[in-house]
Amino acid sequence: MRIIFSGGGTSGHVNPAIAIADAVKRAEPDSEILFVGTGRGIENKLVPAAGYRLEHVEIQGLRRSLSLSNIKTLWLALTSPGKAKKLIRAFKPDIAVGTGGFVCWPVIKAAAGMGIPTALHESNALPGVAVKMLEGYADAIFTNFEESVKHLRHPEKVIRVGNPLRGDFSSYDYSTARDKLGITGKYRTFILSCGGSMGAERINDEVLCFMRDYVASHRDVLHIHASGALEYQAAKAKFAEYGLEGVPNVQLVEYIYDMPLKMAAADLVINRAGAVTISELALLGKPALIIPSPNVTDNHQYKNAKVLADAGAAVMLQESELAPGVFCSAVESIINDRAKMRAMQANFNKFAIKNVDIKIYDELKKLVKSK
Repeated sequence: MRIIFSGGGTSGHVNPAIAIADAVKRAEPDSEILFVGTGRGIENKLVPAAGYRLEHVEIQGLRRSLSLSNIKTLWLALTSPGKAKKLIRAFKPDIAVGTGGFVCWPVIKAAAGMGIPTALHESNALPGVAVKMLEGYADAIFTNFEESVKHLRHPEKVIRVGNPLRGDFSSYDYSTARDKLGITGKYRTFILSCGGSMGAERINDEVLCFMRDYVASHRDVLHIHASGALEYQAAKAKFAEYGLEGVPNVQLVEYIYDMPLKMAAADLVINRAGAVTISELALLGKPALIIPSPNVTDNHQYKNAKVLADAGAAVMLQESELAPGVFCSAVESIINDRAKMRAMQANFNKFAIKNVDIKIYDELKKLVKSK
């Protein structure tokens, strides 16, 4: 199979595409894969690192305020599909798949106009602008949340397949992971927290206060927190200021490199509400305290988190709600109520979809055979 993937701007758009590409390569090792992104997005790091070829099409999003930049955006929206056609003609794909970001627009529109099967994948509960713009051109729309169908004009095209994940999140069960980390029998509760790969200052501040005010005096609780790359030095200074250096049951790190292992071993996870993170938590059935980022397009993390909170699968706190003591009280109310944690785990498991990569591969094969 020959596949063009288009998705860019954020890792939440790129990583699902790479996960699908990996699934295709596992099923058909001789498959040919081409990614199309912009010259500015994170795809320029992630795609080559995953071993795939990347080409560029110039496109950008509309600004919500009046701006001369929007004139260029409209021009690119008109001209970029023609440039995408040249890439498509040269590559001769069997199918084109878009996973979000404005770069999907020229690639999926051009492929559809050339009679090539097309599919979109939407990770978030609220579909993004690119998916909404393209749903009329697509042959199928793969979704992660059932909620997404309410926001689309073509529900007949929707196939709920879940969110494809990179990494080995199904490799460890709770007991095996704790044994591997050497924490079995040492701690009643293991809390794992982070605010994204780059970091979130507000989450770091709340977590460090909780470590100081609660964890340091409860030695049966292990708490590991990843500050993120941009915030690490500031968090490290505050960690020292709070007297947490040398406290054996708290750890501050810049990044968690073995996330599948540590997440499997955790009793509670504190994190943002990106679609990939939520899918990881659902697969493992982890009780979670979720703090959606307020700095994302269309506030989609809030909408992701609200779906889970309404279902009793997670506790949601917005940054605007984080008055002094609120975060600490919320964490304590979860970890000191085992019945609540079991209920959250059961409710979160309902959002998990197994064998996502196989399902998407099968649907892509069907689309290719249909034309």
